[in-house]
Amino acid sequence: MNSILIIYTGGTIGMVRDENTNALKAFDFDSLISEIPEIKKLKCKIEATSFDEPIDSSNMQPNNWLNIAQIIYDNYEKHDGFVVLHGSDTMAYTASALSFHLENLEKPVILTGSQLPIGEVRTDAKENLLTAIEIAAAQKNGKAIVPEVAIYFEYDLYRGNRATKSDAEDFEAFTSPNYPVLAEAGVSLKFKKNNIYQPNGKKLKLNQFSNNHIATIKLYPGITEEVIFSIINIPGLKAIVLETFGAGNASTQLWFINLLIEAINKDIIILNISQCEGGSVDQGKYETSSAFNKIGVVGGKDMTYEAAVTKLMYLLGTDLSTAEIKEWLQKPLRGEITE
Repeated sequence: MNSILIIYTGGTIGMVRDENTNALKAFDFDSLISEIPEIKKLKCKIEATSFDEPIDSSNMQPNNWLNIAQIIYDNYEKHDGFVVLHGSDTMAYTASALSFHLENLEKPVILTGSQLPIGEVRTDAKENLLTAIEIAAAQKNGKAIVPEVAIYFEYDLYRGNRATKSDAEDFEAFTSPNYPVLAEAGVSLKFKKNNIYQPNGKKLKLNQFSNNHIATIKLYPGITEEVIFSIINIPGLKAIVLETFGAGNASTQLWFINLLIEAINKDIIILNISQCEGGSVDQGKYETSSAFNKIGVVGGKDMTYEAAVTKLMYLLGTDLSTAEIKEWLQKPLRGEITE
């Protein structure tokens, strides 16, 4: 019987109604069984652990990502898969971060949550949790079918570092604009083998990083010189995620280009990603992005914003030089970018 560890961090999925006060509170494992008795029918052994103080995902911080990764690392040999219960608002950030924390992963780490609490009549929590456990336990010939960090939500399984939350109210809260789903849950689970990341056979390595000296500049028509100047002069700044138009395009005004050059001369890495959910940055395709190639802005191709931020945090926490970091930003480490 496969063994699955459920890690509850907080979020809507883990809330149940207190019988005395009717207020929402975080569940314990006994509450989970009472709310979802079907969990006993799953053909796997299930254990659960929780943050000492469950947190709303809006308060999730890099040290919390490391905490989750550490729990998985410490329990890696004891279990065949892991299900992380998490608030949906920042789930894609956590999934992306975990993919970089857990190098050489060979077992499923499935994040899931819900839009309604687990105790509500119309909750989506039951199906999300039950299917996430099934996916985490799924094996073929003794090996995990999905040996990567993924997000399961409303009948679809997404690569964690390719997903983004796209709807605040719909049960179908996530999309993966630039990468196909890993599995679909209908009458049966349909795994898309060719889309699933394949392990390299090396021993699991826990990467510890928390370098969050990163800023974001989201361009808009009329953005001022003062705004850009103030950002590039933030003390200790290491990198900027530059959210540009379309296929990576931006203003060609001299003051703007000069400020980017000033930042790059300070050894600040500038990573160019598109404001569009779908598609890819293609620096130099249009005149409005050709200057970026000349001055040293890094093209982020089709990375999500969440993957861009967490990949920068990871790479900035290594001993790599700035030139090496720029090189790796343009190559896939965990399938987060299309070559």
